[in-house]
Amino acid sequence: MANENEHHGFSGAITNSRSTASLVEDNVWCNLKNFTAARIALGRVGNSLPTQEILAFDMAHAMARDAVHIPLNVQSLSDAMHERQWETLCVSSRVKDRHSYLLRPDLGRRLSDDACTRMSEYKPQEPIDFLIVVGDGLSSSAIANHSIAVIELIKCHFPKDWIMGPIVCASQARVAIADEIAWIWKVPMVAILIGERPGLTSPDSLGIYFTFNPSLESTDADRNCISNIRPQGLSYEAAAKKLIWLARQAALLKYSGVKLKDESDITMLNG
Repeated sequence: MANENEHHGFSGAITNSRSTASLVEDNVWCNLKNFTAARIALGRVGNSLPTQEILAFDMAHAMARDAVHIPLNVQSLSDAMHERQWETLCVSSRVKDRHSYLLRPDLGRRLSDDACTRMSEYKPQEPIDFLIVVGDGLSSSAIANHSIAVIELIKCHFPKDWIMGPIVCASQARVAIADEIAWIWKVPMVAILIGERPGLTSPDSLGIYFTFNPSLESTDADRNCISNIRPQGLSYEAAAKKLIWLARQAALLKYSGVKLKDESDITMLNG
């Protein structure tokens, strides 16, 4: 009899499970999920979300937190660059740890004293036209996953008559740290590849910020931003082409930022 009761109890569990599944009401926009990773058309069970969507939200939130808090493996990144025979220099901001990085963004915008010394000692002998800085920002996974591929394409489209400086890898970096780096070396153009603040469906989104004539007084208004660079967003190729287009225009017009409008798509369409 005990076995029979257990059997009946198990059968009841299956029935309840099927009944619960039938309570999920799909959203009429479900087909749009084929075109975006955004959290749309989640469906509902009564007044709440389906369990599957709640678990997916928790996973996305955990991935976003990891992207912010997991440190960038600078050595691995530097090794990958050396394998490609790219000259590199690793520096850090004034931030001592990740907790301080999140609470004191101002410290992430400036180089540490040791980094300033290294920059001065390492200053290239010949004039540089363009500098690439790689900073961890708010998503180390963005740099780990995308930066090498993007730099390869930037180099592919880079003007032949320009000189690119060593790639500078900056730890605990905010966007403005690139301006100080370029200012020390007196480089007229700088682009920083940096991890963007993670979204729930984009924990590894990469951004590029470009500045012409950078200085310690440069502000957001002086920079052009290329955002959401990742396979599910703006392609590596498109990002590289946009950056080079902006750099060419800035070199011609002698400014960047809000005054320099990104019309690269129009230019490419017109050939």
